[in-house]
Amino acid sequence: MANTDLYNPQPSKLVMYSTSWCPDCKRSKALLDNKQVDYINVDIGKDNDAYIFVEKITRRVRIPTIIFPDGTILIEPSDEALERQLGVN
Repeated sequence: MANTDLYNPQPSKLVMYSTSWCPDCKRSKALLDNKQVDYINVDIGKDNDAYIFVEKITRRVRIPTIIFPDGTILIEPSDEALERQLGVN
Protein backbone atom coordinates (compact mmCIF):
# COMPACT_ATOMS: atom_id res chain seq x y z
CA MET A 1 0.00 0.00 0.00
CA ALA A 2 1.77 3.14 -1.19
CA ASN A 3 0.08 5.94 0.72
CA THR A 4 1.85 8.98 2.13
CA ASP A 5 -0.58 9.03 5.08
CA LEU A 6 0.73 5.74 6.41
CA TYR A 7 3.58 6.01 8.92
CA ASN A 8 3.08 9.79 8.93
CA PRO A 9 2.81 11.70 12.23
CA GLN A 10 0.66 14.32 10.46
CA PRO A 11 -1.45 12.55 7.80
CA SER A 12 -3.82 14.34 5.42
CA LYS A 13 -6.74 12.36 6.87
CA LEU A 14 -7.41 10.35 10.01
CA VAL A 15 -5.43 7.10 10.26
CA MET A 16 -6.28 4.35 12.73
CA TYR A 17 -3.78 1.62 13.56
CA SER A 18 -5.57 -1.48 14.83
CA THR A 19 -5.92 -5.25 14.64
CA SER A 20 -8.90 -7.39 13.72
CA TRP A 21 -9.01 -9.11 17.14
CA CYS A 22 -8.88 -6.00 19.37
CA PRO A 23 -12.22 -5.15 21.06
CA ASP A 24 -11.24 -1.49 21.62
CA CYS A 25 -10.34 -1.21 17.93
CA LYS A 26 -13.73 -2.63 16.94
CA ARG A 27 -15.46 -0.13 19.24
CA SER A 28 -13.53 2.83 17.81
CA LYS A 29 -14.12 1.65 14.22
CA ALA A 30 -17.85 1.36 14.94
CA LEU A 31 -17.92 4.90 16.30
CA LEU A 32 -16.05 6.28 13.28
CA ASP A 33 -18.31 4.37 10.89
CA ASN A 34 -21.45 5.47 12.76
CA LYS A 35 -20.33 9.12 12.59
CA GLN A 36 -19.42 8.62 8.90
CA VAL A 37 -15.83 9.71 9.44
CA ASP A 38 -13.50 9.06 6.51
CA TYR A 39 -10.41 7.26 7.79
CA ILE A 40 -7.69 4.84 6.81
CA ASN A 41 -7.53 1.65 8.86
CA VAL A 42 -4.14 -0.05 9.07
CA ASP A 43 -3.98 -3.56 10.53
CA ILE A 44 -0.67 -3.74 12.37
CA GLY A 45 -1.01 -7.52 12.49
CA LYS A 46 -0.61 -7.59 8.71
CA ASP A 47 1.73 -4.63 8.23
CA ASN A 48 5.06 -4.89 10.04
CA ASP A 49 6.08 -1.32 9.12
CA ALA A 50 2.87 -0.08 10.76
CA TYR A 51 3.62 -2.19 13.84
CA ILE A 52 7.07 -0.59 14.13
CA PHE A 53 5.62 2.90 13.55
CA VAL A 54 3.04 2.43 16.33
CA GLU A 55 5.69 1.01 18.65
CA LYS A 56 7.78 4.18 18.16
CA ILE A 57 4.81 6.46 18.82
CA THR A 58 3.39 4.63 21.84
CA ARG A 59 6.72 3.39 23.32
CA ARG A 60 5.15 -0.06 23.22
CA VAL A 61 2.40 -1.30 20.99
CA ARG A 62 -0.97 0.06 22.14
CA ILE A 63 -4.04 -0.02 19.96
CA PRO A 64 -6.05 1.54 18.67
CA THR A 65 -3.68 4.38 17.92
CA ILE A 66 -5.47 7.11 16.00
CA ILE A 67 -3.63 9.98 14.32
CA PHE A 68 -5.45 13.10 13.18
CA PRO A 69 -4.41 15.49 10.38
CA ASP A 70 -3.42 18.14 12.95
CA GLY A 71 -0.93 15.67 14.46
CA THR A 72 -3.06 14.84 17.51
CA ILE A 73 -2.62 11.24 18.60
CA LEU A 74 -5.18 9.30 20.64
CA ILE A 75 -4.04 6.00 22.13
CA GLU A 76 -6.71 3.58 23.32
CA PRO A 77 -9.28 6.39 23.49
CA SER A 78 -12.67 6.14 25.14
CA ASP A 79 -15.67 6.86 22.93
CA GLU A 80 -16.06 10.19 24.72
CA ALA A 81 -12.44 11.21 24.05
CA LEU A 82 -12.71 10.20 20.39
CA GLU A 83 -16.00 12.09 19.96
CA ARG A 84 -14.51 15.15 21.64
CA GLN A 85 -11.50 15.12 19.31
CA LEU A 86 -13.79 14.65 16.29
CA GLY A 87 -16.04 17.47 17.49
CA VAL A 88 -19.14 15.26 17.39
CA ASN A 89 -21.47 13.71 19.97
